Amino acid sequence: MNNATLIHIAETDSTNNYLTSLCDKENIKEFTCVYADFQTSGRGQRGNSWESETRKNLLFSFVVFPHFLNIRHQFLLSEITALALYDTLSAYTPDISIKWPNDIYWKDCKLCGTLIENDLTGEHINRSISGTGINLNQTVFTSDAPNPVSLQQITGSTYDRKIILRQFMKHLISYYELLRKGKNEDISAKYKTRLYRRNGFFPYKDAQGSFYAQIDDVESTGKLILTDDHLHRREYLFKEVKFVIDKHLL
Repeated sequence: MNNATLIHIAETDSTNNYLTSLCDKENIKEFTCVYADFQTSGRGQRGNSWESETRKNLLFSFVVFPHFLNIRHQFLLSEITALALYDTLSAYTPDISIKWPNDIYWKDCKLCGTLIENDLTGEHINRSISGTGINLNQTVFTSDAPNPVSLQQITGSTYDRKIILRQFMKHLISYYELLRKGKNEDISAKYKTRLYRRNGFFPYKDAQGSFYAQIDDVESTGKLILTDDHLHRREYLFKEVKFVIDKHLL
């Protein structure tokens, strides 16, 4: 099994950008991982920024070269990253789940976010860089993010960023080897059992308004399938539906 190569830097605009530039300049090994004390322009899904105090949280990106993976199956990269984060953080606290597509939640609060950027060649994935921010030791959040939480706030303990990162990379490499062996269905099945709101009806909002629904499936493309309380099937790609956490937003 390959081992991760960890590169520590003090500051960058984003670890994804830093690692992308490094890969463009040099022959970088698979599972190379860059982690930073601070990001000036950390990015999240939906174009959001990621708030983090210097040296408080784990901000990192890693690279893989999944030439064996057809672009139709690229959501599996999101699934294995989320599963590796789930396994890592579940060792420290219960009530961890994966909020579609790949956020990590503790109860109804966001503990971790991931942004994956794939470089495609033909029908296959030439390179995939995954950037993640885990709230580890920050205790005050000042941005307008609605529901952040840190592992320290949950448990009362402080955490070594490098230890957590090595644990994550160990899990990630194990899942990646399953992916390499073609265990796609096993990975997807496990991902679905870890989903936030996987049982029951909950509030959502799309371009047409608010509604209640339950999660029916996540397709191999990453499409979320909901069944609403009128038994209508609803299909969503990324950014097309919002999980309503605060019911006052309905």
